[in-house]
Amino acid sequence: EEESPVTQKTCPLLLRVFTTNNGLHHQMDKFSRGNIPSSELQIYIWMDATLKELTSLIKQVYPEARKKGTHFNFAIVFTDLKRPGYRVKEIGSTMSCRKGTDDSMTLQLQKFQIGDYLDIAITPPNRAPPPSGRMRPY
Repeated sequence: EEESPVTQKTCPLLLRVFTTNNGLHHQMDKFSRGNIPSSELQIYIWMDATLKELTSLIKQVYPEARKKGTHFNFAIVFTDLKRPGYRVKEIGSTMSCRKGTDDSMTLQLQKFQIGDYLDIAITPPNRAPPPSGRMRPY
């Protein structure tokens, strides 16, 4: 029996996720000089995992994030090759128990590189998430 050349096994990658529960992403200086925020979660996922799939993994770990209307804002934290330090790039948001336009967004589509971090700002349902789209200058 010949194996078809199309069969390829993709390996999951270890995703290092950092979460906040105040709706704001971590300040980039929390990632400097070998430091990382203390809220680290390590998840094995595939590059084609969607933001919705990541949301449900986070909800398994943090029961309080299961509340209907909890808002998740995803950002990739990556090393900047042009200048020292890290940069943050918002890649989309999801909401507990609600369909959204970013649900099917994947890490791959957002040019996630192995070694990047994922920073997820979680906003409880009773607090409006900070307006996204305008990036704060770090």
